[in-house]
Amino acid sequence: MRPSGRAPDEMRAITIETGFTRHAEGSCLISFGETKVLCTASVEERIPPWLRGKGEGWVTGEYSMLPRATHTRGQREAARGKQSGRTQEIQRLIGRSLRSVVDLKKLGERQITLDCDVIQADGGTRTASISGAWVALRLAINSLMEQGAIKADPINAQVAAISCGIFNGTPVLDLDYDEDSNADADANFVLIGGGHIAEVQATAEGATYDEEGLLRLLRLARIGCDGIFAAQLDATK
Repeated sequence: MRPSGRAPDEMRAITIETGFTRHAEGSCLISFGETKVLCTASVEERIPPWLRGKGEGWVTGEYSMLPRATHTRGQREAARGKQSGRTQEIQRLIGRSLRSVVDLKKLGERQITLDCDVIQADGGTRTASISGAWVALRLAINSLMEQGAIKADPINAQVAAISCGIFNGTPVLDLDYDEDSNADADANFVLIGGGHIAEVQATAEGATYDEEGLLRLLRLARIGCDGIFAAQLDATK
């Protein structure tokens, strides 16, 4: 039995509230159960120096967790003067994941920064961030197209992410904190609409697993991402 009482292949409730902030070109508050992440997309008419003259743009991600997003207050990384290795790893993952579905030449010479700020954490913050970042990016691109700033849609597919793990010997979908902190193995899958895989992060924590175990986690991830894809489309239609 899972601590939440969910079935092994059951997701937490997903909600996506678009237009959550006033000023960003695209924004949403995405919730995976009690995990809540504010995702914003900011469009800037500039590009990194290494891209100048190439006729293409850039999509990048930034990630942070508010001090009281967890059970105890964490110190702001800005107060420490540096980002943790975990923060840097997650925001690079967000950037890679979103760039996997964007034609940077069609974007033109502009940069879109996807800020993912965790308001409340209960496991799966990176996967909620990626899934919400796509919604914010979709809304920002829609705005650019409505303005005539870009003519061809640079987004060629949906991208979503979900966590899976082996908990008490059973593969389960969408780990919350209680499961994530006690799982024998956990994995984060970044999947693209249409069946392709953008990235997999899979780790044996308390026990190793075999190839069939990994494939069972992947099958669960496809179930979960199909649900996220549907929620993304509902939010952006």
